[in-house]
Amino acid sequence: MNRFLRIILCLFALVGYSVYAQTSDAPATREDVLKLFDTMKIHDQMRLVMDSVLTQQRAMVHEALKKRDPNVSDDELKRLDHFMSDLMKDMPINELLDDMIPVYQKHLSRADVAAMDTFYASPTGQKLLHEMPAMTAESIQAANPHMQAMMEKIMNRAEQEAEQDHDKRGAPQKPDTVKN
Repeated sequence: MNRFLRIILCLFALVGYSVYAQTSDAPATREDVLKLFDTMKIHDQMRLVMDSVLTQQRAMVHEALKKRDPNVSDDELKRLDHFMSDLMKDMPINELLDDMIPVYQKHLSRADVAAMDTFYASPTGQKLLHEMPAMTAESIQAANPHMQAMMEKIMNRAEQEAEQDHDKRGAPQKPDTVKN
């Protein structure tokens, strides 16, 4: 009887382990990811980060435009600002989040998402979420000189390529063959 009891206990242990392994390795469900997004307040986080990026980008674009054309008017800059704000305001955040769900499901198991949810629900996780917009804004500001230099290089190269393209189109074309 003792041997029979051990066999039963081993079977229960194997079944229990099998169920645990399937649960921990199972891909995250849509509901799992949505719960994580809710804990992370990801909709609000995306909006705050987008606003921060817009503010930083606006300053970089103003500076670059003023370097290129010192006569750019305040009205032109305001129109550009309005255009950029409209683009960000109309950003379909809910649709973007829906697009992200399958990516999370592909790369994260249910156990991964549960652990992340536990972390972001903790005081440290909530602090990180609270501080993230400021950290992102400050990081963008710290990287601004590098981004400005890159923007300058990109604009210079675009101008050079446009000039080369213009020169190619403006040059008279030679006939392919001359027939007598």
